[in-house]
Amino acid sequence: MTPNTIYELAIQIDDAFFLIGLAILAIEIVEALIKRSFRGKTLLEMLASASTQIPYLLIEVTLMTGAYAAFYLLSYQVLPWSIPVNAWTIVLALILADLTYYWEHRTAHQVRLLWTQHAVHHSSRDMNIVTGVRFGPFEGVWALITHIPMALAGFAPELITGSAIVVLAYQTWLHTELIGKLGPLEYLLNTPSHHRVHHGRDAKYLDKNYAGILIIWDRMFGSFQKEEERPNYGLTTDFESQNPVRVWFSEIPALIRDLRAARGAREVWMRLFAPPGWRP
Repeated sequence: MTPNTIYELAIQIDDAFFLIGLAILAIEIVEALIKRSFRGKTLLEMLASASTQIPYLLIEVTLMTGAYAAFYLLSYQVLPWSIPVNAWTIVLALILADLTYYWEHRTAHQVRLLWTQHAVHHSSRDMNIVTGVRFGPFEGVWALITHIPMALAGFAPELITGSAIVVLAYQTWLHTELIGKLGPLEYLLNTPSHHRVHHGRDAKYLDKNYAGILIIWDRMFGSFQKEEERPNYGLTTDFESQNPVRVWFSEIPALIRDLRAARGAREVWMRLFAPPGWRP
């Protein structure tokens, strides 16, 4: 397989998971209508989640175009080495991309500047397929940075990008309450049950289950929590707005206020790079 073929296959996998997500969403809506639990607020929440794709995609198209060009130059013009493309290195790239996502995701929860973007994904108090496309405008910047080591190692840019797309595509179906626990698969794969825990704002569920595809990373690095009682979703702060602009930039105003009130360079640094709950 050529690098371009791999990238095209990753796009097809992304499309397949998108169709799976649409099917789950249709069932979710029908079920809510039958139970008469589908309210106007639910629709507004879905629209707010979908609206985050507007700034996200505008930035992502520009960012990924530049990133691909940079990775291409690095791989084919600068580095004197490269990793050959074959079945083994494709599997290796996917595993490394999944491990990269785990640490990218975990760091986004622990560094406030990064959390201002990732908090958008967690700000909904609903758990449905549309929540899966709720992204901060600049989340792709941190994702790009974390994949630089794979480029430096010599992986083809198409393979890096394709692997990252597959890791994100897999997570489309995880944002639902429609699917219960999946038996033995729960030990190896990230599942809707595991990901519901990740979106929980209950104390026992906070900062758990960062996995993309393989839940083994959480088990290895001490961040695993099984789903017990149903989680309460959303942020620990009181955020319930369905205003798209407020959703896009929900954490930015508070960060700006704290930076303005900071006393000294150390506090500015801590406000930016300490965990979100840090106080002087």
